[in-house]
Amino acid sequence: MSVYKIKKINTIAQEGLRMFGDRFAVSAEETSPDGIILRSSKLNVDDYPTLLVVARAGAGTNNINVARATEKGVCVLNTPGANANAVVDLVFPMIGVWRRNIYRGIEFCKSLATMDPDKVSVEVEARKSAFKGEEIAGKTLGVIGLGQIGVRLANGGVFRHMRVNGFDPAPALANIHQLSPEVVLCRSIRDTVGNADVVSLHLPLGDRTRNLVNKEFIARMKKGAILVNYSRGPIVEEQAIIEALDSGYLDAYLCDFPTPALVKHNKVLTTPHLGASTSESEENCATMAVKEISNYLKYGNVVHSVNFPNIESTPTDKVQSRLIVINRDVPGMIAFVSNIFAHNHLNIASFLNQSNGTVGYNIIDVESEIPSGVVEEIKRNSDVIRTRVIVFKD
Repeated sequence: MSVYKIKKINTIAQEGLRMFGDRFAVSAEETSPDGIILRSSKLNVDDYPTLLVVARAGAGTNNINVARATEKGVCVLNTPGANANAVVDLVFPMIGVWRRNIYRGIEFCKSLATMDPDKVSVEVEARKSAFKGEEIAGKTLGVIGLGQIGVRLANGGVFRHMRVNGFDPAPALANIHQLSPEVVLCRSIRDTVGNADVVSLHLPLGDRTRNLVNKEFIARMKKGAILVNYSRGPIVEEQAIIEALDSGYLDAYLCDFPTPALVKHNKVLTTPHLGASTSESEENCATMAVKEISNYLKYGNVVHSVNFPNIESTPTDKVQSRLIVINRDVPGMIAFVSNIFAHNHLNIASFLNQSNGTVGYNIIDVESEIPSGVVEEIKRNSDVIRTRVIVFKD
């Protein structure tokens, strides 16, 4: 059986890497990989001509040139939901830290270190009113983006007795079904943020979301609201936020993406990109990414792809060869492939097709060897992006 070469970029949890097994050779130095597993590092797929699949151990794939990957027939996978608990686990404490003046209270307590011990209690009682805060129960939370993280955050708001509005420009039904019935699904951003005391962003970074939060967005928000960004930094236009904070229109900006301008502002609380930085999250992401790469390389199955349609097929024990055909989503491709098989007297045991409006993905199983001439004939079609033969019996 063939051995697949995997390039590892960034630190990937060993609990996940150990799942690759004997059919995979994993190395950070690999220069001609079949697959790549990575976290946040930039990746140009053109640097690796042999590349078949990339898995991002995380949700965002803005560090990968996905459009180019699609043109080359490289499948790009991510791990939605694997780090959801970690992000939600951080967002609510950050909101509490600001609302309850915890950070200021901690700094005050540190200042007591040199005080006479007998005077500490008196000083605490005299000064504690300066740190009086507000509870989040009874407040309104607006969640923009209802993926795995957004849904769990919205449900967490309900659990904390908040009123919750949620909006997603392209909601996935599987996620929406997990949403608490007490969450109000809104039809626009305006309806979601208009009366929200806290607005939390949970969107991928792309052309449509870059600088989404600008002056116009902020103007739709409630005066005195808090903005929370634990998705991607460039979703927010930094200067617009600073102006809103300086004017008093926004009460605070809480985010995971520190910059020189933000860290010096007294109405900004930042963490150093800690959203998914838990041992549990890193293990979950690595485990899911390894399973996805393994499934793709060994069987051609696509699960959690951002550029290919999701499709899975389990070969029977009689199947000897599987042909993967990746094509532009144009009419007639199924008939085209089927006719070539028929003309070459090859019986198709199973033919599965799925498309996403851009790419068509075909899994064709046969109980014999597939002649190279058949594959070459299919590849000559200008709408075929890539083909691949997987042999189950050597």
